[in-house]
Amino acid sequence: MNPGGKSKTTVRIRYLMRELTRRRGVQILARRFSQAYRLLLLISAAIVIVFVFPRGSARDVVAPLQEGMVAQEDVIAPVSFPVYKSEAELTRARAEAAAGVEPIFEHSPGLADSSISAARAFFDTVEVVVSAATDPEGGRNEVRALLDGYGIAASENQVTLLMAAESRGLFWTSVESTFQGLLRPGVVSGSELGDVASSGVSLRSAAGGETLVRGDTLTTMEQFFERADSRSPSELGVDAHRLFHNIIVHFARPTIVLNREATEAARNQARQAVNRVAYEVLEGEMIVAAHERVGAEQRERLVALQQHLAGQEAGRMWPANLGGFLYNILLLVVLGLVVRYYRPDVYASGRSLTLIWFLVLAVAGAAALVSRTDAPWQLIPIAFAALTIATLYDGVLALLTVFVLVALISSNPAFAGLYVSFFTVMGGAAAALSGRVVRRRAHTWAFAAVIAGTYILTAFSLGLMGLQGTDGVVLSVFWGTVNGVGCTLLAVGVLPLAESFTKIITDQSLLELADVNRPLLRRLSLEAPGTYAHSINVANLAEAAAREIGANALLVRVGVYYHDIGKVKKPQYFVENQPPGRNPHDKLKPVTSAGIVREHVKDGLELAEEARLPGTVMAFITEHHGTQKIGFFWDRALELDPEAELSSKDFRYGGPKPQSRETAIVLLADSVESAARVLQDPTPEGIEELVDRIVGFKISEGQLDEAPLTMREIDIIKQQFVKVLTSMYHHRLDYPLQNSQAAEAEEPAVPGAS
Repeated sequence: MNPGGKSKTTVRIRYLMRELTRRRGVQILARRFSQAYRLLLLISAAIVIVFVFPRGSARDVVAPLQEGMVAQEDVIAPVSFPVYKSEAELTRARAEAAAGVEPIFEHSPGLADSSISAARAFFDTVEVVVSAATDPEGGRNEVRALLDGYGIAASENQVTLLMAAESRGLFWTSVESTFQGLLRPGVVSGSELGDVASSGVSLRSAAGGETLVRGDTLTTMEQFFERADSRSPSELGVDAHRLFHNIIVHFARPTIVLNREATEAARNQARQAVNRVAYEVLEGEMIVAAHERVGAEQRERLVALQQHLAGQEAGRMWPANLGGFLYNILLLVVLGLVVRYYRPDVYASGRSLTLIWFLVLAVAGAAALVSRTDAPWQLIPIAFAALTIATLYDGVLALLTVFVLVALISSNPAFAGLYVSFFTVMGGAAAALSGRVVRRRAHTWAFAAVIAGTYILTAFSLGLMGLQGTDGVVLSVFWGTVNGVGCTLLAVGVLPLAESFTKIITDQSLLELADVNRPLLRRLSLEAPGTYAHSINVANLAEAAAREIGANALLVRVGVYYHDIGKVKKPQYFVENQPPGRNPHDKLKPVTSAGIVREHVKDGLELAEEARLPGTVMAFITEHHGTQKIGFFWDRALELDPEAELSSKDFRYGGPKPQSRETAIVLLADSVESAARVLQDPTPEGIEELVDRIVGFKISEGQLDEAPLTMREIDIIKQQFVKVLTSMYHHRLDYPLQNSQAAEAEEPAVPGAS
């Protein structure tokens, strides 16, 4: 015995046990977190819906009547309640109240002193300039410059008058007396007085008193200037009169000014004082009589009563809200259980559950907004959620979601009644069932037409049943059409984001990727025409098999189109693109050739990432060869040097092995189609033997171990291969396969080229 060896073995076993325990613990933790997250989605959705649709006994009192409907029984006010003004009415009333507030002006006699001081400073400066002048002409020029600086126009004669001490004294005396006698009592700017001159204004005095006066009783600056002209030193002549007027205009400032802040504050007080109540409905008053059509006023009263009762019971609503929470939980649990047992793939995806959670809350929130803003109930966007789920998953799941949403929404009193439920269900059902019928985004208007048409037929049926009047039918037709178009455009716009979030690729996206005019496929057809033809053949073969076992046939076709896209970088190294007699591999070492062939997977991934292909399509690039050995060059390397120590890694694809039914089908179809091309006598028996041999070899190599394919499905796939190949291929030149090549059915010169 080797104690050291035993110790190492024991340590190794302990390490493996610890690693296994750690991984198992991580798996358990991840599973518990996943379950907790699903529970969180369920509870949070139920709580949010309770908040957007609060419960209360108001629903037991207020009949769920909409405008245009006929009341089946009398609705009498159980309590007195106010009816509030609408936002438009309240805004208009506040504007009228603010307009009725008089502007506030303040009389400040001290402002006259400021004008007097400014004028005195001017005359003092003139006196200083004249006294300091050494000669009359120089003094004249300096006075002229002073007047220009003040912006007072003056002629030469007026400058002379201003320079003379006697006349200058008369000017100053007249200006001061004018400001004291006319400006100090109060003068207002005509521009500030504005269009209130003929109405009342509030005048505040310096002492703090406030009086209401007519605006036209205030002296404006224009009137002040007219009166001031009578105080000019007229004995000095016309020039003196004009100079006096110019001086008065320059220095006079209003002594009554508008207090904008006080005025706006007073107007805000007036706005706030407006009563929000339009009128009051008394207890016992009739709101709407039996067999009477509900008009706008009756509907307004019904909404006001519901809001009043809900407000009264705000502190006593917890039992009702608890019941609402349980109601929501039960409905959402039904949806969750159906997803769990009938769509386990969706249930296993946290992203998918999150998206469904978001759509449910989005529709519930929109419905709550409709009910609170009194918007048309026909605008509930249930078709948006249905169309999104149907396109991403299937119509059955979308239809179930529609029924659950309608049940959740119908618990709101505003949406109670057969007409709302039926209208909403039919629109959602139309969206759910059309999601898989229309397969191209270019057919967006077909979605809209189906949904809008269903809404229109539903509106007419409700009208014929007497559940809606003529006006209600017309409104339902109009808003239903708007809803159908709006939900369709919204869903089409959101789908790319939803696809990116959930990692799901829809049929619409696949059909767009299958367009042979897309840059990558066009480049493949031009630069590697042999590979392109091979891809088309494999697509036909794989699609038929996928359809037969219920796999995604469209995804298989698109995946095959791109599976060999990496060959466009070095097309000449793959036999299907080589002209006769030219094989560049003849000059290369086998290990180099194997590396080039293996590299087309890496090149394909790079091109796919540049083209932003979805991950589900890129999986075909990496998985269509699995971890197969490149047998031709392996055998060739052994022939050239039988003693060589070859690394299997250099002659084997990097994988991974196929992880889905679709990529597993392509792995088989790729090899089968390549091998069938070299059959000399492609009889049904020969093709069947070839298919059995190749598929059996892939299974024995373990290439299908990780793909979710059953043996029954594999048998069906083989049958479809034989059926399609029998009709596809005719007599071909034979090619002697060698050793592992025969089992792998690789191409003559370049195995792995397919």
